[in-house]
Amino acid sequence: MKDIIKPVVVLAAICLIVTAMLAYVNMMTKPVIKAAEEKTAAQARSEVLSEAESFERLDGIKLPEGITEIYRGSDNTGYVIMMQAKGYGGDIKLICGIHPDGSIEAVKTLSHSETSGIGSKVVDNGSAYRQQYKGKDHSSYKDVDAVTGATISSTAYKKAVGLAFKAFLAVKEAEE
Repeated sequence: MKDIIKPVVVLAAICLIVTAMLAYVNMMTKPVIKAAEEKTAAQARSEVLSEAESFERLDGIKLPEGITEIYRGSDNTGYVIMMQAKGYGGDIKLICGIHPDGSIEAVKTLSHSETSGIGSKVVDNGSAYRQQYKGKDHSSYKDVDAVTGATISSTAYKKAVGLAFKAFLAVKEAEE
């Protein structure tokens, strides 16, 4: 019986110590990770709405499901909308800059887990698919060509852009 209990106690102690160490490292790195994510998001906002010098987060507006955040650019330069949609490999997180006239300046992928080489043709930031949305508005954003072999990813991307337009319209309505 002693031969069984002693190894179990030792393994339990090791597991407890390792768990405590992991929790400590997580606690110490959480603020650093959060700051890096905020910096990345701020940079992405500037990329998708280049004329804006600063951004104000808009709260208290009923937004469609899938919209995570919305910002107004300074000097009425437009809006930046962060959204997510379910792709083939998981959630696709995007950011979209929309001018006050309702046209898209740019769409950028923040994160994804789409299949490399297939679904990634849709979501990679250098993709031709992403460039098709530039200049599109609420009535024309659906007129983009899907990527062959990545229909689910293409549809999810298009759905996310549609959500951005719904949020844009909700904000414009709330401001009137």
